[in-house]
Amino acid sequence: MSTPRGRNLNTLFRRMPAFALGAIPNVRIRGVSMDSRTIQPGWLFAAIKGESADGYNYIPQAIANGAAAVMGTQPAPAGLNAPYLQISGDIHTAVACLAAALNDFPARKLRMIGVTGTDGKTTTTSMIYHILRSAGIQVGMITTVSALIGERVLDTGFHVTTPESPDIQAYLAEMVRAGLTHCILETTSHGLAQGRVDACDFDAAVITNVTHEHLDYHGSYENYLRAKGLLFESLSKTPRKRIGNLRAAVLNKDDQSYAYLKRVSPERQVSYSMQNEASLWADEIDNQPTELGFTCHFGEEKALRVRTSMNGIYNVSNCLAALGLCVNLLGVPAETAVRALASLPGVPGRMERIDLGQPFSAIVDFAHTPNALARALETARGLTKGRLIAVFGSAGLRDREKRKMMPAVSVRLADLSFLTAEDPRTESLDAILQDMALAAVEAGGREGENFWRVPDRGDAIRLALQSARPGDLVIVCGKGHEQSMCFEKTEYAWDDRQAVRAALAELLGVPGPQMPWLPTSKEKPGA
Repeated sequence: MSTPRGRNLNTLFRRMPAFALGAIPNVRIRGVSMDSRTIQPGWLFAAIKGESADGYNYIPQAIANGAAAVMGTQPAPAGLNAPYLQISGDIHTAVACLAAALNDFPARKLRMIGVTGTDGKTTTTSMIYHILRSAGIQVGMITTVSALIGERVLDTGFHVTTPESPDIQAYLAEMVRAGLTHCILETTSHGLAQGRVDACDFDAAVITNVTHEHLDYHGSYENYLRAKGLLFESLSKTPRKRIGNLRAAVLNKDDQSYAYLKRVSPERQVSYSMQNEASLWADEIDNQPTELGFTCHFGEEKALRVRTSMNGIYNVSNCLAALGLCVNLLGVPAETAVRALASLPGVPGRMERIDLGQPFSAIVDFAHTPNALARALETARGLTKGRLIAVFGSAGLRDREKRKMMPAVSVRLADLSFLTAEDPRTESLDAILQDMALAAVEAGGREGENFWRVPDRGDAIRLALQSARPGDLVIVCGKGHEQSMCFEKTEYAWDDRQAVRAALAELLGVPGPQMPWLPTSKEKPGA
């Protein structure tokens, strides 16, 4: 990504909401970051006092890396040898606005679409992107997987979260320079609560669902829902754009979030449903192993048959959300949108089949919440006449309730379950697996008969595949597209798809990739 040319901090703050306390340093800056390690010469360092780290301790490192100024909410530290700006209000919002100003507010030149929800965000974002591209619209996309700008694909990070605001604003600026007119931004609750998507000036907001997730961070479902609602509330605050303002919401009438989001959204709303009266709805659903089909009713007078290779009943809702946005709000012809869904390529790590010629099915899916795991296992059950074998874990330093709920789901829906590592971070993996095993027993599971604890994820995948008989289906859930696994504070290279291919190659005695190494592995790295 290109770096903005230097601009005077005084000039930038005149284009932003009131944040400054006292005089603004007369200094030119070329970028802004909250991470001292990424500071480049001429950038501003935003010192943020967080829960686990205090940015003020890293001011010397930022200055050593070339910081031209420092910004924070506290008075200037004693002996600071750099221009300092003290601000009021939320510093995350200030950083987002400053990054937007540095890039000349790119979101105001784009039709900005935010997609949020617990499950299905990336899939729905990808569907919208594919429909708009098929309709000839110049569109970019930022997801937790990657940023797509024209023909360029940029990695947005290891784990599933919205990028930091300076990165988002840089991506948006590149989209403007590339001549794009629309952007779809996958928006997480953390991204909303932490101000990462402030200054994104959204025109439309889409919800998939709001189920049990991130309660470790938000504290309660109600707080989690309110965080999602920030996206919909922001629509009325978007500045007037030369291209006009939509200020519109796409809501899931089947989800428990509907009543609240309907209340906080602007008046212009599109609803979708598989069971209620709505702006558009689905019936005659046919979920086959290689294709999902349903009839979409665009009001009372128009109905079209929709077909997509992305199977799973839950993808009906994702399709409806995408169609509601593209057809009902953006004016894409319904026939064009339906044709686009028929040619939609698979989304990485979402019900992705891995086939090395084995006599059973192997699938990798991102399902990492209780609801997503249930939907994935229900879909997988419909794809096999044999047994269903599940491999999954529960992340450390995250919502502990999931550790009880997910094993209960798997004991109920799968024939065999392998409980394993999934980003234990600084928590004890053995303790996490103990919590999961107790929940599995409470749900009727029998350890050593229909569920096992296997700390090493590679070994868990191996054992699950070795347990499979002809006609069975093995599904590995929780990591999907992600490219790393966190133990303590270290990210180790990990890809479930590579791991499944490696284990299958070992099982079948055919060439294949090497099993990625984790600290739980008995093998030596590179052996």
